Amino acid sequence: MIWLRAVHVGDASAAPADACGRLCGVETQRNELAATGEFGLIDAIVDRMPAGPHSLLGPGDDAAVVAVPDGRVVACTDVLVDGRHFRRDWSSAEDVGHRAAAANLADVAAMGARPTALLLGLCVPPDLPVSWVEELADGIAAEAAVAGAGVVGGDTVSAPSLTIAITALGDLGGRPPVTRSGARPGDLLAVNGRLGWAAAGQTILSRGFRSPGALVAAHRRPEVDYGAGFHAARAGATAMIDVSDGLLADLGHVAAASKVSIDVDSSAVEVTDQLRDTAHALGVDPLAWVLTGGDDHALVATFPPGSPPGAGWRLIGRVGDGIDVTVDGEDYEGATGWDHFRS
Repeated sequence: MIWLRAVHVGDASAAPADACGRLCGVETQRNELAATGEFGLIDAIVDRMPAGPHSLLGPGDDAAVVAVPDGRVVACTDVLVDGRHFRRDWSSAEDVGHRAAAANLADVAAMGARPTALLLGLCVPPDLPVSWVEELADGIAAEAAVAGAGVVGGDTVSAPSLTIAITALGDLGGRPPVTRSGARPGDLLAVNGRLGWAAAGQTILSRGFRSPGALVAAHRRPEVDYGAGFHAARAGATAMIDVSDGLLADLGHVAAASKVSIDVDSSAVEVTDQLRDTAHALGVDPLAWVLTGGDDHALVATFPPGSPPGAGWRLIGRVGDGIDVTVDGEDYEGATGWDHFRS
């Protein structure tokens, strides 16, 4: 079956689920995974995850079969670790599901493709409540549905810490992929989606607050226009990326791949009154959230002059010669975004 047999991590690797619970020092209860078992967990997940319109064969066999009308498959994967990428005291399981799916679906959109299917890899402690995993599945399925994708399978494993790995697939619709390497001097820089909201929400939560609710919600559940990447490709986008680590950091990837310089006009990026008021209350520069905050998964693309990107896109800068990312023509002082091995 596509949800393969679990392998228990550690000394209890050969033990059945209930024995693993005892060996790990967990008192097994009816609502814990150690008591439910692998196949009960799989049933609970599959029941909550429709395979979607692109699935020709979903969960239940050794692998899924997904339609590929274009003949090519866009594929990406992302891993979220409890305590590193999300906190269960800050976000519900359903929130985490939305966020995990969005991180991958936005990557597909940033290639100019339409998302078609997701695969879920789940490492879970045996004492995790079954209800938490069920709500996680609901969140993943709901976010996939927003993008027009289904969940076609995955794998489960018992592990000391909670880790979520999602692989997303997409269809290019007969067009070339929009890569990071296509930007050219003279191109215009545009963004689709919110910037700085998720970072503001994270700051609010880290200070022990829960409001403004809209900013906290942005940290918990990104809002992504998944069709915007496909339409940007049709409009002639030369390069594109989603903002997962910070606008300046992610533009740095485009600049390096395309061997160009990119200048952001700080007066053109949107800093809402809510961001300004919240930043003032917390003693933070709101522009730093917008320029360096990640996890909004907005799409940023470059377009040739005279090729309007279309509705939902805002022009925020230009592409020039050299290899650099600047703000208002100057180097940005300080960290430009998130680095998993330096932050």
